[in-house]
Amino acid sequence: MKTDLSIEMPDGRLKQFGYRATVTCKVIIRILFVLINNIYCIPTYCVWMIIFFPLRKIHPKLYWKLEGLFFHWLLAMVSMWSWSAGYDIVEMGDDIRLCLNDRTLVLVNHQSTADVPMLMTNFNSKAGVLPNIMWIMDRIFKFTNFGIVSIIHQDFFILSGRDQREQAVKELRTHIRGSYLPRQRKLIILFPEGGFLRKRREASQRYAQKNNLPLLEHVTLPRLGAFSAIIDELSPKQTKYGGVTNNNTEFNENTDKLAWILDVTVAYSEGRPLDLPTIIMGQRRACRTHMYYRLFPSSLVPREQEEMTKWLFDRWEEKERLLETFYSTGEFPSHKGSRQSAVIQQDCVRFLILHLFFIASSYAHYRIIHYLIGLVW
Repeated sequence: MKTDLSIEMPDGRLKQFGYRATVTCKVIIRILFVLINNIYCIPTYCVWMIIFFPLRKIHPKLYWKLEGLFFHWLLAMVSMWSWSAGYDIVEMGDDIRLCLNDRTLVLVNHQSTADVPMLMTNFNSKAGVLPNIMWIMDRIFKFTNFGIVSIIHQDFFILSGRDQREQAVKELRTHIRGSYLPRQRKLIILFPEGGFLRKRREASQRYAQKNNLPLLEHVTLPRLGAFSAIIDELSPKQTKYGGVTNNNTEFNENTDKLAWILDVTVAYSEGRPLDLPTIIMGQRRACRTHMYYRLFPSSLVPREQEEMTKWLFDRWEEKERLLETFYSTGEFPSHKGSRQSAVIQQDCVRFLILHLFFIASSYAHYRIIHYLIGLVW
């Protein structure tokens, strides 16, 4: 009886079998790695924050600086997942180095669960950004494995649903005053569409038809609530006497005012968005995700509600044109002053050092906890 597969199976089927076996092994290895990576990183981050907790009372500025540093290191682990799978990021458009050290509202189109980790990968390569960032995300993420990290970092979990919008905006205003400003954060990440493209497109188009608005295919109409609240809190209206109108009596116009609006348009290869399971398993072939930047001074955003709505809708109509061009030609159009496209580079040596640090910390914490339990019992 023949046992040589190369004799029993045609070359095409043999190659296909070998490819599938390779991909399956790769998927299993990556899933195990990500699970183990979570086990020795997230609990370790939490233990370090418990150790540092007295500083929160004694020297809060130092505590939040250390927390931001550890937060950045943790997000670097997430960045490594997409980088190691061959999912690179290409950036082009305006020079965003102008805004990274200032208070900036980042507006991003929302397509899938990959949007957040890909943004993490992008900002991981830029010094000082991730420690001082505030994410606005759906409250459901509060109950994921990464939820405890975002709670400690004081990201904002927004309520979803039409009935919750007014309360969500109110809570966001409170969070900006009580967390974003006191912690001296810089970037706020907001997905104004309020949901994934595939889930919201149909409802968005119905709303557009009903209100005589453009029908969008590659993005959905943005919601104004959170955007308006952020602008109102961080760029208060001027009064005729030269002051500002803001309910926050501790607002300092010189240090707290929003400086920039960074509009990021995310485009996935072939119009097929990645998702978090794909990033974890890496079963899709290597590809590039493009991010196109448009940078606006916050002073360009109108303060009147109707004009503000039009300004935000104009940005999303521009995104629609950009994505239509990208998906038909494979490239974003350039504009005056835009930078040439460049692949974002990651530091693999830094990844290795951070892994060793988290592993060593996990072992040290285990030994300490084991010793303390031994003393008690």
